[in-house]
Amino acid sequence: MTANLNSQANSDFTESEATGDLPKKWYCLKPLWEGGEESVKQGLPHQQLAPTWQILLLGDGSPTRHLKLLTGEPTEVDVIEMSLIGEKKDGAPQDIKFIPEPRLRRQVWLRTASGQRLAYATSWWDANHVDEYLQNRSLPVWESLSRSHTELYRDIQGLYYGESKALELAFEEKGAFWGRHYLFWHDSRPLTLIYEVFSPYLAKYLGKMS
Repeated sequence: MTANLNSQANSDFTESEATGDLPKKWYCLKPLWEGGEESVKQGLPHQQLAPTWQILLLGDGSPTRHLKLLTGEPTEVDVIEMSLIGEKKDGAPQDIKFIPEPRLRRQVWLRTASGQRLAYATSWWDANHVDEYLQNRSLPVWESLSRSHTELYRDIQGLYYGESKALELAFEEKGAFWGRHYLFWHDSRPLTLIYEVFSPYLAKYLGKMS
């Protein structure tokens, strides 16, 4: 399924909102191109997205693990928001309908131990059960769930290539950016919806995006 993104999520952020601790909204790309399940299944032409970047975006492995292997540094998390949003759709991809209400939104930066921001992620959770899975909220989602031996299936649903002034400020990199959204499934039930955007800084390790 392709995403159905609410334009209200695409607000213009100030520099303080982009780099501070408490963003008012989440950082949704303004898409120049979108792809759904068929693009995920088939992959993209190499002139559109290089194979190395496709491994990162379309692979079903842990992005925090991939980033650690690329940079040689531990991947750390800066949690910048955890907010109850109740029954709101929050301008999220339409797959948010699979996450039970009331919902909680979590926003993080993924960075190296030395401080280089590599990715941004927003996730939506069932607020009544989030503490069962994020016992240590400062850990990356995958690491937190792995510590509890939670069996997961990463179901990538959408790809995005788009712009965001807020992320340009936060990454200190010129856009456009590649992102994706996916569902984590556990025991045949959707556990969380995650929207990720990767910094062009990763071209240092992956080569040019296209």
